[in-house]
Amino acid sequence: TGEIYAVAQYPFFEPGKYRDYFNHSELIESTRLKAINDCFEPGSTMKAISCAIALMANDELAKRGEAPLFDPDEMMRTDNNAFPGRQKPLVDVRTHRCLDMYMSLQKSSNVYVARLMQRVVERLGNNWYRDKLVNTFGFGLKSGIELLYENPGMVPTPGKTYPGGALQWSLPTPYSLAMGYNLMVNSLQMLRSFAVFANGGYLVKPRLIKKVVREHTPSVKELCFCSCLSKERVLSEEISSRVVKGLKYVTKPGGAAPVADVFGFTEAGKTSTTEKLFGGVYSKRAHFTSFIGFAPAEN
Repeated sequence: TGEIYAVAQYPFFEPGKYRDYFNHSELIESTRLKAINDCFEPGSTMKAISCAIALMANDELAKRGEAPLFDPDEMMRTDNNAFPGRQKPLVDVRTHRCLDMYMSLQKSSNVYVARLMQRVVERLGNNWYRDKLVNTFGFGLKSGIELLYENPGMVPTPGKTYPGGALQWSLPTPYSLAMGYNLMVNSLQMLRSFAVFANGGYLVKPRLIKKVVREHTPSVKELCFCSCLSKERVLSEEISSRVVKGLKYVTKPGGAAPVADVFGFTEAGKTSTTEKLFGGVYSKRAHFTSFIGFAPAEN
């Protein structure tokens, strides 16, 4: 529904002692709500989004009377890892000769999702791909949560340049975006994007406040504010269920997160590890790591 029940971080902030925090040069850092203030390159959690966009591309092409990009049940070659515009070939943690969409999510294949996005931009164009990232899943936009200073992040735009003059969107950009690099998101945006799969295809607006009631007397209450449930269907239920099927394999033996297999539940999720940038160079030792999941996987 988009209702936020809890947000936690460490080091933590104690609102009842806010003076102590705001008047301390080291503690003031803990007052920022990093889930919405800080952005990062999300990495492999974006692969679920990439698969969904490729399935949306199939639907778009069907409307135009054209052949689909791919069949999610088809085994696609993932050992041919050279891509146009890239000096180095893409690599997976382990080399798999062929994968279908579901196994590509379980094995977190960079090559598979990059190949999907190559097909998307060749058939439908860069702007179509970017539009789905922004207007279907909400990346690059504020979520609308009732908190100040949300960082909307950044999705590159074809034709625009960075302050240094380099193009935001070049030939290999779609391959980077497919595996969660070259864009900046906050944690709440990623959570919101996975909520689309968890609730069967609806993009919801995150909210902290359901209603505000003023009590005049025990029997007389005034409704001062009521937050309406905001949701918009952005994916078909079929596409959502296909992606969830792949995310369910992630927590099973052979997947990236078997320790997330919760006894007594079905669960779906995705892991991610991205290299941090230091002085414009990706570090092999410092990483952002994350996991997003939901249980039960249906309902």
